[in-house]
Amino acid sequence: MTAATPSASVPEPIPTEVELADAMMRASKRMRRATFHRLAPHGLTPSQGRALDTLAWSGGQGIRLNQLAERLRIAPRSATTVVDALEAAGLVTRSPDPDDRRATLLKLTESGDAAVAQIAAVRREVAEEFFGPVSAADRVSLLHLLRVAEESYELAHPHHHGPHAHPHP
Repeated sequence: MTAATPSASVPEPIPTEVELADAMMRASKRMRRATFHRLAPHGLTPSQGRALDTLAWSGGQGIRLNQLAERLRIAPRSATTVVDALEAAGLVTRSPDPDDRRATLLKLTESGDAAVAQIAAVRREVAEEFFGPVSAADRVSLLHLLRVAEESYELAHPHHHGPHAHPHP
């Protein structure tokens, strides 16, 4: 008896939407886990990393705590806890909002900027490890397909893409 070998003429079954979603979630989880595992020795948690990234997107103008909470989709009290830790680590400062003295603006410090750069470098490293074996043509196709799926979803569910969604270039 010989083992059955797949025939080149037999088409692969079309993956279901659930199979695609599961594969995407597994890939995303692996990349996030690897990224934050590498950042842990630097004392950064996933929540702190997300907050630093969000503050970096403010372009140095700073944002209010309630805006940070909204963009991170967490409760303001949880955002306060994250910001307290970032401030204690010297990565974030609080200052009065010049437009509303009752409000406080959050801004990155020089150390915070360095942490954001470190996060970006680690993310780039993990992405290179994950997608390095993928051909350039397949990368182009994959990115195109993901954008098509995302745009189709956003058209069908315009209120679901959230306040912190960043447009792709």
